[in-house]
Amino acid sequence: MDVTRAQQIIDSEQRIDVQYEGASVWIDRVDAQNQTAQVHMESDPSDKITVEVQQLREVH
Repeated sequence: MDVTRAQQIIDSEQRIDVQYEGASVWIDRVDAQNQTAQVHMESDPSDKITVEVQQLREVH
């Protein structure tokens, strides 16, 4: 995934499934300069991590 698409997902009113290493996550915010995103696990909203945006996968 790229930074532009990650931001589109954040801004979308629709639910768009995203995975990180096979686990479902929500994107909280994107840092375009560093090409990273803060995400949290769908199963545990308190489990927030920062990952490279390119490691995120949109599930179709």
